[in-house]
Amino acid sequence: MKEHIVKIKEIDTLTHNVLRFVTEKPKHYAFTPGQATEIAINKNGLKEKKNPYTFTCLPEDNYLEFTIKIYPSHDGLTNELQKLKVNDELILHEVFGAIHYKGEGTFIAGGAGVTPFIAILRDLKSKNEMGNNTLLFANKTKKDIIHKGTFENLLGSNFVNILSDEKTEEYANGYITKEFIKENWINSTTFFYLCGPESMMDAVEQQLLDLNIDKKMIVKEDFS
Repeated sequence: MKEHIVKIKEIDTLTHNVLRFVTEKPKHYAFTPGQATEIAINKNGLKEKKNPYTFTCLPEDNYLEFTIKIYPSHDGLTNELQKLKVNDELILHEVFGAIHYKGEGTFIAGGAGVTPFIAILRDLKSKNEMGNNTLLFANKTKKDIIHKGTFENLLGSNFVNILSDEKTEEYANGYITKEFIKENWINSTTFFYLCGPESMMDAVEQQLLDLNIDKKMIVKEDFS
């Protein structure tokens, strides 16, 4: 498995628990919007600890960008990532991922599961092919919404939020249900893109099947 060592160029705080990392881009390193790579930290004791993270930049950018949720309660890689500084190094591995754009549809994301859709939607915008794509984004509270301004700019009124742990006048309250999907989808013959916690994806996929959506029209990451 080929490895690439890259320096961190920028680190920005996006939300209370999400960081944006910008790194160098290895020569001839290519990916499709929606894909990911496994990342480790190039420091003694950390080189073998790796997690998958999605590219949130465009393939033609001369840098790589990752949007990463930090889990303070977990004694894992993200706690080490939040300690890093500019010019520290990351180790990138091979590119992988089953989520890619197949055509206009409804994107359904939970929390940090939105990251594959950042690159896909940015790519569509850059090609002037946004069409009537819609994003349904589930979070606990308003402060958890990643790239709120970016999605508002990309999608306008087709950016639909629902919050499970906070009631606001601005957004729906609760969880994604069959009724919520039906209220906000483009139509039942377009694609449905799912990404989020595995349990959420399983539940939403079943809701779509219950709505008579053809399984071939459902695109999600393959955890098998």
